[in-house]
Amino acid sequence: MKPLRIWLVGTGTVGTWLAGVLGSQRERLAASYGLDAAIVGAASARGGFVYDADGLDPASLAAAPGSRPPTGGRSHWPSTIEGLRATEADLLVEVSSSPAVDGEPGVTHMREALQRRIPVVTSNKWPVALHGVELAALARSGGVAFRAESTVMSGTPVLSTLAEGLAGAIPVALRGLLNATANFILSRMADGRSYEDALAEAQRAGLAERDPAADVEGHDTVAKVMILSGLVFGRQLGRGQVTCRGITAVTEREIAQAASAGERIKHVATLGFAGPGGAGSVTARVQPELVGHDDPLVNVNGTTNAVVFEADPVGQVTITGPGAGPQLAGQGVLSDIIAVASRRAARA
Repeated sequence: MKPLRIWLVGTGTVGTWLAGVLGSQRERLAASYGLDAAIVGAASARGGFVYDADGLDPASLAAAPGSRPPTGGRSHWPSTIEGLRATEADLLVEVSSSPAVDGEPGVTHMREALQRRIPVVTSNKWPVALHGVELAALARSGGVAFRAESTVMSGTPVLSTLAEGLAGAIPVALRGLLNATANFILSRMADGRSYEDALAEAQRAGLAERDPAADVEGHDTVAKVMILSGLVFGRQLGRGQVTCRGITAVTEREIAQAASAGERIKHVATLGFAGPGGAGSVTARVQPELVGHDDPLVNVNGTTNAVVFEADPVGQVTITGPGAGPQLAGQGVLSDIIAVASRRAARA
């Protein structure tokens, strides 16, 4: 089997972690999973696209997150899309971060690959949130994979479990805690901390950005609800179809009142449809809710994420796991790469 030639778009924390693992653990990955990967193209927002058909050095890519890939003696293009259109690979790994307004340029990168029947693995949320149904359809029409495991629960396998592990079951509805930062803050508040102190702790721990709006106002969770709708239920939602309220207005008094009643306030994502399999009117929301003592979500604390999924004829399935950190996001991408390599080997 020839090496799996990879375009790596995005050399931030996830991309550099992934490059490091593909290089340092190459023998283990080959022996355990039959994965022999070569990064032939790499791109960053500031450095353009670099390509070497013989493979780039993973160690040099892993050395400096966010830096420009080394260009010495290699083909170089000023933009990623120019480099993709001019070169060849067996897999696009898109781990950049596109904005919520339109998901660009990530959407264009993914379309370019899928239209050429090149599979795609991504951790880039908003392209999948806004165009997941379209991208999945492009992949199916070309007979290639489109995988986005780490866009929802980082390294915890939720999309593959729901879409593949429960293949044939009819999805009905789901509820979940999908943002590690929001859950961490509310958990700390339940322990008696103020919102401001809990947020500051999350920022010191690297869980929250300097501007934490995407997490605490619910926008990140909205993207994940849209991704689950598209890739599990097959129904594309627009941002306006998901009502959203963040956690910034949750008070210490409300937290204490909930605790006195044996309940917790959680930032809950809800997705359901009037008909089975994503048919009919939709209920999609992200908001703080009171969660009772017998709810599967009540004891999901800290940075742990969870999804409670209902399907026919299975019933209720709960998936819990860690939901934050570049290594965890990288692990979700790595598992998808291995799945693509296995599918490729089976067809050889």
